[in-house]
Amino acid sequence: MKILVCISHVPDTTSKINFTNGDSEFDTNGVQFVINPNDEFGLTRAIWFQEQQGANVTVVNVGGPDTEPTLRKALAIGANEAIRINANPTDGFFVAKQLAEVIKTGGYDLVIAGKESLDYNGGMVPGMIAGILGMNFVNSCTELNIDGTTAKASREIDGGKEIVSTTLPLIVGGQKGLVEEKDLRIPNMRGIMTARTKALTILEPISAASETKAIKFEKPAAKSAVKLISPDNLDELINLLHNEAKVI
Repeated sequence: MKILVCISHVPDTTSKINFTNGDSEFDTNGVQFVINPNDEFGLTRAIWFQEQQGANVTVVNVGGPDTEPTLRKALAIGANEAIRINANPTDGFFVAKQLAEVIKTGGYDLVIAGKESLDYNGGMVPGMIAGILGMNFVNSCTELNIDGTTAKASREIDGGKEIVSTTLPLIVGGQKGLVEEKDLRIPNMRGIMTARTKALTILEPISAASETKAIKFEKPAAKSAVKLISPDNLDELINLLHNEAKVI
């Protein structure tokens, strides 16, 4: 089984976020980047298929040379090889077109992508890839098992979960549940050293239009000062909750 895991290179949630050029561009200075958490769950599940069923695991990323340390980490975790598509991933449709081309030419049986990335939270790329290629698609996937060419998956729905059965080739939009956080892998020294010898192929992007662009970024409003009300002044508390906080 050939598995392709789509990897996004995203800011660590502990990083301080700022914007430049009139708040139209993300400022990467001083920001630590990591594997997108939803993608890491998918990668860990792919490594399980590698160990249990002999699958070959390739990771792919759309990004510049600065994303290669993230791909190397994925290789250190256990992926067999990596592909970097040399383009700036600013638009979901553009990214989906690049990934679809890799999938089409690579003959992959299973494609695992995070249901959304931690930075833009667009949640559109896996579905777009499936639409472009006409492949089976399961989104918000929390459990996945493969038997031959048959896949059984569990996905989150409002108020519960849905169990579905389909056939390969398949695209999955994964999230926490594919594996638990305790099962995520930290690269060891042997993995890090081995990753240096694994293939990292750089591809130039195919021609594809960007359908959207970021006009401006805006940070959430700062929290207002805390007001302390005497426990003896319930009327003032009710007044503030009703007229200022508007929660009652």
